Amino acid sequence: MDAYYEDEASQLILGDAFKELAGLSDESFDMVFADPPYFLSNDGLSCSGGKQVSVNKGEWDRGTSTDEKHDFNRRWIRECRRVLTINGTIWISGSFHNIYSCGMALEQEGFRILNNITWQKLNPPPNLACRCFTHSTETILWARKDDKRAKHYFNYDLMKEINGGKQMKDVWEGPLTPKAEKECGKHPTQKPLYLLERIIQASTPEGARVLDPFVGSGTTCVAAKRLGRTSTGIDASEEYLSIAAERLKREGLPLWFMTRRTSEPG
Repeated sequence: MDAYYEDEASQLILGDAFKELAGLSDESFDMVFADPPYFLSNDGLSCSGGKQVSVNKGEWDRGTSTDEKHDFNRRWIRECRRVLTINGTIWISGSFHNIYSCGMALEQEGFRILNNITWQKLNPPPNLACRCFTHSTETILWARKDDKRAKHYFNYDLMKEINGGKQMKDVWEGPLTPKAEKECGKHPTQKPLYLLERIIQASTPEGARVLDPFVGSGTTCVAAKRLGRTSTGIDASEEYLSIAAERLKREGLPLWFMTRRTSEPG
């Protein structure tokens, strides 16, 4: 497979996730992070920056039948299990639109769920309809292979240190992705760097190999590069991969250049 972008730590591949995953070697990654389609694009309305906007993310996020969504999740999770090392782990982020299917698919495809992380967004958009509670959380599932040989990596001491000397709980609080992380372009479901940095630090040692089959604007790869891991990201959108590539290029630039660029007008 040809790389859309490549540097000493990162590789971006343009293509269909299923096709490109099939071309990866067995047990070639130590961790997978996946933020699959939520299937919530239904022509409804949401709020962004104080303005009313469409909830539609793109054709890739259009809802299908329950059976079709679940079959989709089982297929990509099955491939991720194949490319994970015996001690590797997978993280899946999602909202209630898709995360329950992902949880069942994990168990059906031979995974054991380790944690159900609740990411509480401190600045969620308001609920415009006012007919239910404000949606302010997402779920992140963490799982390993359901295999007696599997001994997953968990940096307990670092997580405790980050949490002020106390055991870290499975509720993580933090803001939505800041504007500064979207300077290279916007992705509708872009995750903040702090979230991926914590996930990678918690479940991999330095030098580990990280895979994101729906990499979007590249947050997983940027976080991996910052933390001394190598990564491969796959996405079917050249528009989003171009954003990811630019973000990765900037990671290799000196701080003075980054400061100059971000302070320029326009």
